[in-house]
Amino acid sequence: MMTFFTTIDLTDMTVGKVILILLISTLLGGVISLIYAFTHRKTVYDHAFNTTLLLLPLVVSIIIMLVSNNIARAFSLAGVFTLVRFRSAITDTRDITYILSAVGVGLAMSLGMITYALMITAFIAIVLILINVFKLDIQRKTHAKLKIIIPENLNYAHVFDDVFHKYVESSQLSRVKTTDFGTMFELTYLIKLKANIDQKAMIDELRVRNGNLSITLTTDYISIISE
Repeated sequence: MMTFFTTIDLTDMTVGKVILILLISTLLGGVISLIYAFTHRKTVYDHAFNTTLLLLPLVVSIIIMLVSNNIARAFSLAGVFTLVRFRSAITDTRDITYILSAVGVGLAMSLGMITYALMITAFIAIVLILINVFKLDIQRKTHAKLKIIIPENLNYAHVFDDVFHKYVESSQLSRVKTTDFGTMFELTYLIKLKANIDQKAMIDELRVRNGNLSITLTTDYISIISE
């Protein structure tokens, strides 16, 4: 009698075996999707990506079963995928972990290894939950990008040094740009904030120096590394 904790022999493919693999693949994809939703519950995330994680093990299982041991099919499938263009860039590199996990589960299911697929899903789920609970993926040091608009007649060389000394561990002027037809300078600093500082107080002191012009403080990693 076939049970979940077994390996299905796919050399003799039947409708029942295929349906079982598709059902369990979808179920395990749902587990990965729920783990993603749980670990991102306090952040803004793409719900379409969550749905993709749900369906990815199912799709991978279908593709591998169709290819099977037929080399001609494998090359044909590779040719089809060269026509596919993915236009959505992954902004959070941690999402790649979920994608690879879903692909791994789909591969295990397509080979009939139900036991391994269940073990892989359970182990990955435990690891991801522990990382989220203990906040191992959170950066301890607060790196930030600081953009300050100043009038053209203000010498920016050392004008903010005393404020930075008070609130910042390190700072680097990475970009100077003229704006408003050359009447303003936009200064971009890469800084590392001290622990438990009052960001509002820091910005208020900077506003005194730049004449209450625009100041932007960004701590999101993607925004920091982008222009």
